[in-house]
Amino acid sequence: MLAATTSSSPLFGLRWVPPIAGPKSRSPTEMKQECYQALNHVLLTACLCIVTVSTGLFDDVFTEVGYEHYAEVPVQSFPTFLAMPFNSVINVGYLLLGCYWLLKNKKVIGNDEDVRQAHYLKDVFAGMALVYGPIQWVRIWTQTHHSAVLDQWFTLPIFAWSVVWCRYLEDGWQPWLFLSIECISLASYGLTLFHHLGFDIALACHILAAVWSAIHVHQEYGDPVSATYISLALISCLGFIVLKLGDHWLAQWPLFKELTGHFWSKICDIMQFHFAFLFLTHFSSPQRCIAEEKNI
Repeated sequence: MLAATTSSSPLFGLRWVPPIAGPKSRSPTEMKQECYQALNHVLLTACLCIVTVSTGLFDDVFTEVGYEHYAEVPVQSFPTFLAMPFNSVINVGYLLLGCYWLLKNKKVIGNDEDVRQAHYLKDVFAGMALVYGPIQWVRIWTQTHHSAVLDQWFTLPIFAWSVVWCRYLEDGWQPWLFLSIECISLASYGLTLFHHLGFDIALACHILAAVWSAIHVHQEYGDPVSATYISLALISCLGFIVLKLGDHWLAQWPLFKELTGHFWSKICDIMQFHFAFLFLTHFSSPQRCIAEEKNI
């Protein structure tokens, strides 16, 4: 880099200024270790949920168990884990989504710590997709109360993590706040112990919190690209809710006889997951910090 100077320089008053060193690049080994850390945190949480459910704490919670709650007709000649083939196989989509985003590391603006934090948030979200797919498949396969409870329960911290990510984008790294949000999210499933609509109430609150957080981030720091992502995510979320609730009613139409409303709701769920990833990774680093740096 050349810079003007008043010191004695033989040619045109210019001197050599050494380039400012950027953040130290992270080795593949470090990246793998950080990825494993994020996945371990997700697995630990899932294991705690499984152990809690196995104690019988939620045995009196209302859940829908049995093939009669699905419009897809079971195929008796198929093995039980594929008895409803379309509603079963669609859960592979969550695994593919999780693997895709786990391996995708978008360039992050900032120092090495910013990169580590952004990748951790992404890897946890991807890990949630990797765990959620099998949990849903087990519910479809076994049709047991415990698997239904796990399916419901694990949905909540997924929506809560998008709130965590939005808080990071606005206010930076606050691990204790993030942990508190996730703990409150997990604890909110306790509403099911007091009312048969407890899960629906908790889920509605989580969806509203996630949508509000994303809209707030977009209003403060968004652009046409983020507007596209958040719009598609909201459309997918609406499709997920409507198609799931209308599973049996939609079965009267030819389009939904084989590939039922429940199946298409899972397509929408995977898509809202994907568009949430696109929206959140579009902002890569804490936006308030970037705005402050630009104003300096």
